[in-house]
Amino acid sequence: MKKLIVVLLLIMITVSCSSQKAYSDFDISYSKSGGYAPIYENLLIKGSDVQYSFEGQEKKIKTTFQLSNEEILNLNQVLNENNFRHIAEDHKKIYDRVAIAINVKKGKNSANKTDASMIMPQSKKNWDQVVNAFQNIINKNVKNTQ
Repeated sequence: MKKLIVVLLLIMITVSCSSQKAYSDFDISYSKSGGYAPIYENLLIKGSDVQYSFEGQEKKIKTTFQLSNEEILNLNQVLNENNFRHIAEDHKKIYDRVAIAINVKKGKNSANKTDASMIMPQSKKNWDQVVNAFQNIINKNVKNTQ
């Protein structure tokens, strides 16, 4: 009986560890979370594979899809043109608002940026264009599953 419990425990630990791998094994991520009525939106890109999830506003969506080479190139071009790595974040404390975080792990745009404390005025236009590129990917690929 003890061996059965140990085996079940090991299986549960293995499954729980591998389910978290999706949230750490990505090239680019976009997440939006927080607010008075909290929402949680995640877009994880690994190569051309994408995992998307949304929870909030009485909705729960979880889907996967593929990006075309053109879409990947377009996203990288938007990151390049808007100097993603050099977008300046403000560091004032702001609470109870929806914040967006973008994490690029590979390439010359490797950086983590968030508007949780706002974006400096000189970088606001660049930030908005990068956010719009991610939002366009979501709108194009997720609208049919809602």
